[in-house]
Amino acid sequence: MSLYIPTHYENPLPDFESTEKAIKQVKDMFQNNLSAQLALLRVTAPIAVMKDTGLNDDLNGVERAVTFPIKSLDNATAEVVHSLAKWKRLKLAQLRTPAGRGIYTDMNALRPEEEIDNIHSIYVDQWDWEQTILPEQRTVAFLKQTVRRIYESIKVTENKLYVEFPQIRPQLPEQIHFIHSEELLQMYPTLSPKERENEIARQYGAVFIIGIGGRLSNGEPHDGRAADYDDWSTANEEGYFGLNGDILLWNPVLDAAFEVSSMGIRVDAEALMRQLAERGEEHKAKMMFHRMLLAGELPLTVGGGIGQSRLCMYLLRKAHIGEIQSSIWDDQMRADCERAGMHLM
Repeated sequence: MSLYIPTHYENPLPDFESTEKAIKQVKDMFQNNLSAQLALLRVTAPIAVMKDTGLNDDLNGVERAVTFPIKSLDNATAEVVHSLAKWKRLKLAQLRTPAGRGIYTDMNALRPEEEIDNIHSIYVDQWDWEQTILPEQRTVAFLKQTVRRIYESIKVTENKLYVEFPQIRPQLPEQIHFIHSEELLQMYPTLSPKERENEIARQYGAVFIIGIGGRLSNGEPHDGRAADYDDWSTANEEGYFGLNGDILLWNPVLDAAFEVSSMGIRVDAEALMRQLAERGEEHKAKMMFHRMLLAGELPLTVGGGIGQSRLCMYLLRKAHIGEIQSSIWDDQMRADCERAGMHLM
């Protein structure tokens, strides 16, 4: 476990009650804004899926899920979800949701292989959302339009929060900046991906980095992404590869770039097979989800996840995610945080 303790940390909501009230306000306001911006219907989400369906999110492609046998199903194996990236697409097919409309969920997940620190926990809560789109909308231009709507929802929430808690002053820039991960590499060729993120987020305040998962000119991806949900390999109209990305905000409390959302236009059949081949995972094409996608039984979509605790942490100017959510922390981290004025739940 690693811990960053800010110098002269000033917690604007130091007591438990005001923090809990503010968390509820952020969650209520943001999900109402998001659902209005993207025409999303709230649906109930599963905590687990069957292992052999291929519905669970493989995240970066290496993380293991929590598994357990189900007695009444002859001890068939289920997995606690990592996220609902693929499940949502199946749900849209079941609902026959038309283009321009979608769904969102209150997703709860377990990721026991996370490296626990100020912004990572084994418990993940996020608004997982997905929207049906048309074939002609599989473009960077449409991706940017969607990002701007999400960013506007964040800004509106920040401004409304200021009315209720005037000690938390708005700090987001008027607009979010867009840059491709290859452009970012060319700007800072000697820096690591995280260092590049820090530089660009510090400069602009809010950034969307396009193209996460595919190899860049240095032979390495900017960051990992599984092969079977985001499209990170299709050539786009701006001369680069990828139709996905991450929303990063500059976090002055942590003095670092702060990811609040991973999202993108999802793979079509062609991109799925191309990405599975690149990762040596062609065997997944036999799984239920992948078979349905290849058979044209799933809609084209755009979607992503927006961290609930992450967004609350940013908007409430907290220094540790444990000030927002109740999870598992070791005794040393709890003690160090308490001394620094970070009261973990």
